[in-house]
Amino acid sequence: MSGERTPPEGADDGGGATPGAGGATPDGAGGATAAPGRAPHGAHGRPSTARDTWHAFKESPYFPATVLLFILAAAAGLFAGSYTYAMANPTPHRIPAAVVGRPASPTGTAFVTGMEKALNTSLVLHAYDTTAEADEALQEQRVFTILRAGNDRVHLDVAGASGASVAQLLAEAGEKVGKEIGVPVTVRDVKPLQPGDPRGLALFYISLAAVILGFVGAIQLSVHARTLTPLERILFTVAHALFGAFAIAAVVDWGLGALDLPFLQSWLILAFTMFTSAMVFTMFNTLIGRWAMLPTWGVMVLLGNPSSGGAVSWPLLPSLLGHIGRWLPPGASVNAQHTAVYYGGHQFVFPYLVLGVWALVSCAVFWTWRHRHPGGRPKEPEHAAASG
Repeated sequence: MSGERTPPEGADDGGGATPGAGGATPDGAGGATAAPGRAPHGAHGRPSTARDTWHAFKESPYFPATVLLFILAAAAGLFAGSYTYAMANPTPHRIPAAVVGRPASPTGTAFVTGMEKALNTSLVLHAYDTTAEADEALQEQRVFTILRAGNDRVHLDVAGASGASVAQLLAEAGEKVGKEIGVPVTVRDVKPLQPGDPRGLALFYISLAAVILGFVGAIQLSVHARTLTPLERILFTVAHALFGAFAIAAVVDWGLGALDLPFLQSWLILAFTMFTSAMVFTMFNTLIGRWAMLPTWGVMVLLGNPSSGGAVSWPLLPSLLGHIGRWLPPGASVNAQHTAVYYGGHQFVFPYLVLGVWALVSCAVFWTWRHRHPGGRPKEPEHAAASG
């Protein structure tokens, strides 16, 4: 009691082995554990297997990094391939054309035949009794050119605003055919592009910016504002779209003067595009988590942008892309913006419906399965709430 110290439990008193500090130690079944300094292999001391190694690899950061290496390489090839396939060698397929006057004159028949041969395609002819009716069809973008043929001259009206590549192709082919059949051809651009955008690419670029910045903004919200509630996420996405679209339109119109935009309408179209693109990513993020970028990139960039008709008009696109592009957000954005800038009195509801359906479906999916979205505020434990 006085002066004696009881050694701590488990300590060596100098006369025997201490469990875990010296030789073999009995286990729960009476056997011996591994020798000191030799860690057991695998779970429960058994040798490590290939399944254990694979499981450890899947749980490590090396697994998603390795998968991303292959995904990014495939995405790079698909990106280059999709744009090259759509834009490198645009070839006309079926070009709607208006013909004024009935019946067709021999000169007109010879000219149309020569044009189809020169273009290696067919002109889809729409006959109109008057030039005014044909002009109206051109304003409504139902045709790309107007053909008026007399006995000694051919008049060919094109619309650069409907597609600079198509107008240039028609003009070059018309002059060539006129020389071949010995008839002078007068080519006139009745709907030219704006001086600051002679190739007609500015509308494509601003729509492309809205699409990409839309889903990039949604990604950044998921990373840096992860705890937003579903309603807050949607509201901040709306704000991101409005501010971003205003910046795009202001720089292109007021800053650079490249386009003379109907500012309010163009701003809202760009905002609608950014919001839709952002919600498409949010929808996929809800459904498949961290791999949401894959289908978003595929729909919006690999497929949507090359088929949008912004860089190459749809009559020159591969026929399948020309049809698909109108049903995707990038194509709808380009069509709405193009009509707003150049054909303000002939608006179409269809591109707005396409954007609206994509946005509505994306929001509905996100809201219905919002509990699966990786963001949101952590729920407070029930006992903590009760004590509070």
